[in-house]
Amino acid sequence: MKGKSVIVTGAFGVLGTAVAAALACSGAEVSAIDRATEPSAGFDEALGDGVFVVGGCDLTDVAAAARGVRSAVERFGRLDALINIAGGFAWETVAGGDPATWDRLWAMNVKTCVNTCRAAIPHLERSGGRIVNIGAGAAVKAAAGMGAYAASKGGVHRLTEALAEELKGKVAVNAVLPSIIDTPMNRADMPGADPSKWVSPGDLSEVILFLASDTARAVTGALVAVNGGV
Repeated sequence: MKGKSVIVTGAFGVLGTAVAAALACSGAEVSAIDRATEPSAGFDEALGDGVFVVGGCDLTDVAAAARGVRSAVERFGRLDALINIAGGFAWETVAGGDPATWDRLWAMNVKTCVNTCRAAIPHLERSGGRIVNIGAGAAVKAAAGMGAYAASKGGVHRLTEALAEELKGKVAVNAVLPSIIDTPMNRADMPGADPSKWVSPGDLSEVILFLASDTARAVTGALVAVNGGV
């Protein structure tokens, strides 16, 4: 990834920080975009000084997403890959949940992805670039309480496939479908589970970087399961 210009959305979260750090270590020029105004503690130490940080960017808004992508392109002069990590999760049953959750997760998981892709496509077409989206194993076979989340991530899967067809021969588009990611929040929410079976952010980052690299030039339209030991 040396010399490649890469946007990472949702970059201030656990997975986003891991991916951005892995990219920086590989020599990429990283633009870290997030809705939060400031990165969390330890972000600068993990990534160093060369990362371009764009905070306070609400990617559910078309114009804001376009500004975020444009600022990254202006900073580095090109765009070679877009990694869409921005998103959210909620566990609710259909009968007992809030109908607004469906709109919220659709906006967080699908609209953010659509908006950044639309803004990035003209730049990625010029570089023969790559898009990597974050789907979910839970959207392949949804469990109880996962309706809104699985439906929104299923939307990401179908978006990935449609974009891969639309951009075939110009931009490669793929998605990773992790099972449970080993994050502090997931450990707190599932204290009785065995996190050693989950997917570590570092391991998931390696798969994402592969799909974002020239090594994966022959792969497009793939939904890659990353299950760890689940």
